[in-house]
Amino acid sequence: MLLQNKNAVIYGAGGAIGGAVARAFAREGANVFLTGRRRGPVDAVAECITSAGGAAKVAEVDALDEHAIDQHLRSMGRVDISFNAVGIPDAEILGVPLVEMEVEQFSLAIASYTTSYFLTARLAARRMVASKSGVIMTVTALPARIGTRLNGGYGSANAAKEALTRDLSAELAPLGIRVVGLRPHGMPETSTMREVSDLKAGATGVTWEQFQAYLASMTHPRRVMRLEELANVAAFAASDQASGLTGTTVNLTMGSLDD
Repeated sequence: MLLQNKNAVIYGAGGAIGGAVARAFAREGANVFLTGRRRGPVDAVAECITSAGGAAKVAEVDALDEHAIDQHLRSMGRVDISFNAVGIPDAEILGVPLVEMEVEQFSLAIASYTTSYFLTARLAARRMVASKSGVIMTVTALPARIGTRLNGGYGSANAAKEALTRDLSAELAPLGIRVVGLRPHGMPETSTMREVSDLKAGATGVTWEQFQAYLASMTHPRRVMRLEELANVAAFAASDQASGLTGTTVNLTMGSLDD
């Protein structure tokens, strides 16, 4: 198993990506510590993991609350892997042209995503330094690297997270801590993508079916990535087998973005 006996904390574990990563980590032998602002969705992921023979603990943690994050990490003991898959509601962000958007509306995604990633990474790193090992991870999205329409500050937020991944690695890699991001393209399996489609439908006139076809048409294999595929890469990247991987965001856009 790639992650045997590793302690992994997942922020946003009740979401589609966080839940898929948590299941993959547990399948590879990790003890997973699942967090979210609401217990219900996180409990469901934990039940799936434990019913399959894995080890999972659940806690209600606001990933924008420094004290709550710190207290939870203290309760974990050793921290080997920190994975931030936190999302925020899209209703205030998407579907509004930038020229019509208020500054608070534009700044919401940038402030929320970057602050959450910074807090969870910094607090985990402080515990990893003692053992001179650990992996800090997050997930971004294609708008970090290409221009998109009606996404408010979402692209800027993800670009900032990718820059933070590089900066954290530059400081932490000499201390034995790797920092890695994952950048998938839109995955219709997630409820978020349906929400994105619905919020933009009025402005674009594009149906859900047309939106799915558009996402697939951008990739080389003409299909979208599955959650399981992303989670499998996350498990490998978090493992000692990927010890040479740090300071980068792995391109999982299936050819939608050329490196």
